[in-house]
Amino acid sequence: MLSKRIIPCLDVKDGRTVKGINFVNLRDAGDPVELGARYAAEGADELVYLDINASHEGRRTFTGLVTRISEAIDIPFTVGGGISSEKDAGRLLDAGADKISVNTAAVDDPDLITRIASRFGSQFIVCAIDAKMVDGIWKVTTHGGRNLTDKELFSWAKEAQERGAGEILFTSMDHDGSKAGYPCRTFERLCSSLDIPVIASGGAGSIEDIAKVLTEGKADAALAASIFHYGEISVQELKKALASRGIPVRL
Repeated sequence: MLSKRIIPCLDVKDGRTVKGINFVNLRDAGDPVELGARYAAEGADELVYLDINASHEGRRTFTGLVTRISEAIDIPFTVGGGISSEKDAGRLLDAGADKISVNTAAVDDPDLITRIASRFGSQFIVCAIDAKMVDGIWKVTTHGGRNLTDKELFSWAKEAQERGAGEILFTSMDHDGSKAGYPCRTFERLCSSLDIPVIASGGAGSIEDIAKVLTEGKADAALAASIFHYGEISVQELKKALASRGIPVRL
């Protein structure tokens, strides 16, 4: 069995790491480069940096920050926020990113996934999906959760895979920042329906939550923010606890 990955996520706004609940009520969590370096030293497998206001405000993604990150850490990292063209993706690759994440722009123009994958390879592109439960259906949202779309989680994830996405990063908006656990049944269904890795996001509050989404939820990786940013548990402590439960992780 492949090792499960532990991925700290750093939401960035105006050059600072922030964290909220259900995508709102943001509070400062520290310098994104310093935090990234700390997590790398603790044994994180990868990092994800998301410029959470880029799509909403129409700003270009933070290329300068990506350069600083690439100089400071030695593990793979993904960058997302406001990426709407192959040119954007290429600029971030040149700046040192290992992968890019597309969300809003891909929903608006699904062929963007195909174009980026064709030019740079599927391993370079992650399709991030923010969804919330509406009348019993997982509805996809855009613009940092501000806009509800008519797309449905499972069909959109399948289309993204077919268009060339190398991974799916699914965040449950209903669970984001709540530290009440991931929606494991949803993740199990999503992972079973796809042939590409799925990163679980939204709801990590304990070792048990992460263990469940990696086993019962069948996720290939767990992404978390609050529990790491505010010192509730270190990446190393988490991985040792998962290993003690028989979950394969890199120590």
